[in-house]
Amino acid sequence: MNKLKIAGMVTLYNPTDDDIKNIDSYINDIDKLYVIDNTEGKDNKKKLPKNKKIEYIFKNENIGVATALNVAADMALKDGYKWLLTMDQDSNFEENNLSQMIDYLENNDTSKIGLITPWHVINTGARRPNVNIDHPLEVMTSGNIISLDAYKAVGGFKDEYFIDSIDIEYGMNLNHHGYRIDRLNYVLLEHDLGDIKIKYILWHGFVCSNHNYIRRYYIVRNTLYLIDQYKDIYPDYCKMLKKGLRGQFTNILLFEKQKYKKIRNMLRGRKDHKKGIKGKYPYNN
Repeated sequence: MNKLKIAGMVTLYNPTDDDIKNIDSYINDIDKLYVIDNTEGKDNKKKLPKNKKIEYIFKNENIGVATALNVAADMALKDGYKWLLTMDQDSNFEENNLSQMIDYLENNDTSKIGLITPWHVINTGARRPNVNIDHPLEVMTSGNIISLDAYKAVGGFKDEYFIDSIDIEYGMNLNHHGYRIDRLNYVLLEHDLGDIKIKYILWHGFVCSNHNYIRRYYIVRNTLYLIDQYKDIYPDYCKMLKKGLRGQFTNILLFEKQKYKKIRNMLRGRKDHKKGIKGKYPYNN
């Protein structure tokens, strides 16, 4: 059997030295890496490892996560690849975890696989399932190896979302088109989700993401678009998403800082959803 050829991509946005160092954890296991740099006004090429596999694309503006994913996927298709590793700058693999994912693709029927994903080691208290492989409806983008045939079939990532809910929509879209997500729970990805805190009142824990006020806008607006699109296909899941928005509102009021800005932007997101506004955050503050 010929070795599976896999391209990779990572989106940069004002990366730290540690973010750049994460590239070392997967560059040796892939054949090419597209680095899409969304940093505004600052070229980060000199920070990158000296490696002929890297193709650097400096956008000089924040084109959004979805568009960066689509740019890389289209380049990979043009270069003849069938599979694409999608990475966030703040994620890294340990030891041979990525090679285990590639082995899985090489030794299994991939005709109905939309993507494979590792178990994300994050600070939310989520427990790893006690099965080696399961099939969630959606997963976070980082650490996935996506089928580019499936990517074409579902129409790629939603540019108009810009950031947030892109991964959820893509997973739901894959499943709706008859593809599955294979999560390899024995493969681990270290993923930094930022300043997540778990607050307790009596015995009940509240997960506070502490996202900034601009992210709050995208989360509300794009989740509502998701619900519009999939409420008749995945009604129970969409009810859970709506309940989750209410829970986030409560957590901000109880525990988070910048309450006014965050709540204001959640209301802006709801208002702009009703107006049909999509794309990049349209406000100055």
